[in-house]
Amino acid sequence: MSAENKAVLTCALTGVLTDPKMHNVPVTPKEMAFAAKEAWDAGATIVHCHFRDQREGRGAYPTWDPEVVAEICGEIRNQVPEVLINMSTGVIGDDVTGPIACLEKVKPEMAALNAGSLNYLKVKKDDTWAWPPILFDNTVEKIKKFADVMNQNGIVAECECFDTGIVRSISMFKRVGLLKDPMSVSLVMGVASGMPAKASWLPLIVEELPPGTHWQVIGIGREEVWNLHKKTAELGGHLRTGVEDTFYLPDGEKTSSNGKLVEALADIVRDSGREVASIEDTKRYYGLIK
Repeated sequence: MSAENKAVLTCALTGVLTDPKMHNVPVTPKEMAFAAKEAWDAGATIVHCHFRDQREGRGAYPTWDPEVVAEICGEIRNQVPEVLINMSTGVIGDDVTGPIACLEKVKPEMAALNAGSLNYLKVKKDDTWAWPPILFDNTVEKIKKFADVMNQNGIVAECECFDTGIVRSISMFKRVGLLKDPMSVSLVMGVASGMPAKASWLPLIVEELPPGTHWQVIGIGREEVWNLHKKTAELGGHLRTGVEDTFYLPDGEKTSSNGKLVEALADIVRDSGREVASIEDTKRYYGLIK
């Protein structure tokens, strides 16, 4: 099988605000490195990383301290030297100082580039807001700041798209020179105010991507995300899972680790008739072969 038909697996090791006292998410450098090793052993060649405040009792909150981020990434690289690090950059507001300082300090192989704005909403069963409505603002000016730093440091930009209009913006970003080949897009599906976690949407959404784009689905939810992964594998996309995205295995059982989620994802790839991409395949896809 040619490398072009293989599926790259990514593991999102930890979320943004999940309380580690309530759900088993890695926080410390050693925990993050252990989770990365589990994911690597199960077939993931990329780990998507958020970073947690290491101060006592603050592990449920994010940090943009470059020294903390560098320590976590360093431990991951020590334990899993070949795995590719994909760093989160998502922040609300215009101040991008922290994420940019972290990008320049660590120089990960890849980084998320949130490619458009979204009203981040959710309603509870009693018809009240689950949290005060939030605007996850990603203006073109803000996107350009991140894209410039990524381009200057040889970091592959992974465009996260929460809605169809954001997907359609990708071609325009490429035309005006904000983005360059090889193109990488993540379709975020399952956020209540974004694209739904419905496999039937995928063929039409993928049609809107620039030719030759490498794409994957970030499925947010429970059992429903696994139908998305199956359809993604059938359509030739790459696949991502991890406790940032879901805590639940295909049978509805709660996972005990990132590794088990990646194992389930690898099974879906093989059931579709494709193979899991090696690290060499992954680097070739994203232009990271030196």
